[in-house]
Amino acid sequence: MAFADEKCVDFIDALAAKQPTPGGGGAAAYVGALGTALGRMVCAYTIGKKKYADVEKEILGIEETLKEMQDQLAGMVDRDAAAFKPLSEAYGLPKDAPDREIVMENALRRAATVPVDVMCDVCGVIEYLDVLAEKGSRMVISDAGVAAECCKAALRGAALNVYINTKSMTDREYAELIDEQTDTMLKEYVPMADRVYEKVLAAVR
Repeated sequence: MAFADEKCVDFIDALAAKQPTPGGGGAAAYVGALGTALGRMVCAYTIGKKKYADVEKEILGIEETLKEMQDQLAGMVDRDAAAFKPLSEAYGLPKDAPDREIVMENALRRAATVPVDVMCDVCGVIEYLDVLAEKGSRMVISDAGVAAECCKAALRGAALNVYINTKSMTDREYAELIDEQTDTMLKEYVPMADRVYEKVLAAVR
């Protein structure tokens, strides 16, 4: 059974088990999906309300996009697990295996790709949460703040999974390119998530 199809408690138990997957990468994707789902809930409470009729078309578009992002992030839980398998096998190759370095490098690239994709999606979600914190239903404004915190955690967690793989790459030019992309997303979107949270905090206190 795919991790994304399991009950929450089963997934939590799987995370706690002494097994390589699901791990931090899968957890980051899952938390990102949770934050995205909360954003959709804010949309749901905004759509159809006379008070928010002037922004309904925009919120409908946001909800549709967030649904796609939620599905993608949930699917990355299993993508992350699948990417770890060849890396684990590569580490198990004899040190003197003639193709070990190439196999390892390819596995590291694949393992780094999924958390980068998680970060890209989560950055998009944070942008929408910034809009929802301004225009979404005040009834569930606190949920927009929780969503922002989930997405911030997902972003920072996924970044760690990028860095642990790029650090081991022999192609340093490629590794530095991925690290730079990761650094840029952290520098731009962690502060944005913080701004959403502070905006929500000011509204509820």
